[in-house]
Formats: sequence, C-alpha cells, structure tokens
Amino acid sequence: MSDIFDMNKLKNHILVLLAIMTLIVPSCAQQDNEKSNGNWTLGPFKKVDNANPILKPDSSSTFEDPISHKIVHWEAKDVFNPATVVRHDTLFLLYRAEDYVGKFNGTSRIGLAWSTDGIHFKRKPKPVFYPGNDAMKPYEWEGGIEDPRIVEAPDRTYYMTYTTYDGDVARLAVASSPDLRHWTKHGLAFENVYNGRFKDTWSKSGAILTKRNGQQLIARKIDNKYWMYWGDTNIYAATSTNLTDWKPVLNDDGELKKVIEPRKGNFDSQLVESGPPAMITNEGILLIYNSKNSDENGDPDLPNGTYAAGQVLLDPQNPTEILQRTDSYFIHPEKSYEITGQVNNVCFLEGLAPYKNSWFLYYGTADSRIAVAESPMENKLE
Repeated sequence: MSDIFDMNKLKNHILVLLAIMTLIVPSCAQQDNEKSNGNWTLGPFKKVDNANPILKPDSSSTFEDPISHKIVHWEAKDVFNPATVVRHDTLFLLYRAEDYVGKFNGTSRIGLAWSTDGIHFKRKPKPVFYPGNDAMKPYEWEGGIEDPRIVEAPDRTYYMTYTTYDGDVARLAVASSPDLRHWTKHGLAFENVYNGRFKDTWSKSGAILTKRNGQQLIARKIDNKYWMYWGDTNIYAATSTNLTDWKPVLNDDGELKKVIEPRKGNFDSQLVESGPPAMITNEGILLIYNSKNSDENGDPDLPNGTYAAGQVLLDPQNPTEILQRTDSYFIHPEKSYEITGQVNNVCFLEGLAPYKNSWFLYYGTADSRIAVAESPMENKLE
C-alpha cells in the first residue's frame, strides 16, 4: 500500500515538474528571442549631457552670398541635422545652418566643424557648400541646401547626398569632394533615369550603404551596385553604379517600392525617414531611421508630432526585405533643447561615426541645435 502511495506521489511530482517546464521553456525562448533582437542593434547610446548641445547658432559668422551679393549672418538662426565623417584621425561635421534672410524660414547652407574628441568642435567661419549662380540655382534658391549625409567612396572621394529646396519641392541631389571643403555638384539624384520621371518627385534623406573599415564608413556595393535608402514619408531604395546617378527601385506595378512604412499605434506612425548612412554588419544591413508620431493613432506616450528614432535590419541578399525592426524608439526628445525650438519635440539623427573607441551619433534638436550621443566601441557591430 505504501509503495502504491509513493508511486502516486512520484507521478504527481513528475506532472508538476512537466507543468513547470512548459512554463519555463517558452519564457527561455522568449528571452533568447529578445536577446537575439538586441544583438543586431547598435548601442545603447547615452546622450553627452555635460556638453550638449555641442553646436549652437552663431550670429558673428558672416558670408557674402554670391546670389544676392549681400553680407548675411548665415548661421545666426539655427544649426541642425549634421552629417559626419572621420578624415586623418579628425572627426568632421557638415551641418545645416539657417540665416534670417531667406523667405522660406531662412536660407540653408552647409557649415564645416571639426573635433579631435568627438564632442568639442571648432568651425569654419564661412559655409563650405551653398546655393550659387550655377546649374543648381533653380532648385536651391532661395530655400537652400539641407540635411546632408556623407560617405567615403573606395577611392577616398567623399559623396554627399543633400536636399535642395526651391520653396516648393524638396529634391535629392548629390555632390562630391576630395577634402570636405571644395565641392562639385553633380545634380539631382534621379534626373538621368526613367526619362526623368522622378526628377521633380519630392525626395530627400539619402542614406548610402556602407561597410565599416576602422574609423571610416566606406560605400559598399552589393552585386556590383551601390544602394541607398531615401524618403521622408515611406523609406524607398535606389541603386547606382557611380554614386551620383541613382535609380529608384520599383515594385511590380512600376511604382516606388515601399521598403519601410509607418506603423499605426507606434512612435513611427506618421512618417519614417532615413537617418545616417546604412551599414553592413554580420547580422545584415543596419539602418537607423527617424520617425514622426502621428496626431492620431500614434504612440500615446509621446506628444503628437514627436520625432524619435528606431533601427531596422534588412537582408543583404535582398536589401529591400526587412528582417527585424525595433518595437520602440531608442532616442527621443527629453531635454529642453530637444523639446523647444524652431520645431518642437525633435531628435533627428543624421551622423554616425566609429571614432576613438566609441560610436558617436549626431542629431539635430528641435531644428535649432546639434547634440551627440555616445556608445562604447565594445558595443560595436562588425
């Protein structure tokens, strides 16, 4: 009788253990999945609070505009949305600056600043890239030149994608430079493909695909083509053989193929927009992207219209296919200079550099200042 009783007790213990195992195994799988999701992202990033904002407007900088022939305080109103690149062990920022003169909320030009620690910067007193009396004047005047992204080509030439604005349409354009100071304009990115079909399409935010090589992010081809992610409502893709002429990727219906779209109920519910240059890692293609929270059907924990940033992983075998995407933002406005400015509640990421054992991530704050966040290189992606 006691043996039977002991056997029943043993069976009950086994059943209890099996029930516990059914609870534990999914939890472990969930933890592993969450860990795996985190392995492909870059960061975590910490805002450098003791130095931010690292660049502010400067009313003392003057420049004789070649079109109006007037002396303008070219960076007196706002500085924001910087690109970054490391050259000769110095980190450079190419940043958007606005004056008070241009009728479309100030003409935008590109300034140049440099640093040997990634945090403290000196800057040239005059812009290095601006609207002029050239073939691009109809597209660049008098709204200006906006929101650069920079990559280094295999031949060490620097290519910059930027937005031209004529007061009506934003158009993506390309320029190149051997030294970051002297620039050649190559025209509109989509002008020479599809018989100019997308020449006058609203387009901006060109994030060219790169591969890390030490402190440089070098433009990298996949199947003999360079790739670029672009767009500021949906994110689209384009390819190129020369980094200047770009061919948008179309879907089966002959329309622009949507690679990344907004998500209802999330921080990226109204629009998504490319951030810094995309990067090939062991996990896939990493793209940091900016987004706007919708006034309706957005993230209830963020103010309406908030710009925050997420990350997405794409397939290097098919660069328009999403593998993973973060559920939430990793940078959002929380400091006073991020919350209040020309446009409130904005963190807008455009510059990323591996520099001196850290990842430095540069972003515009409230379309008015520039800030930086840092992540130790031990969190690097190869």
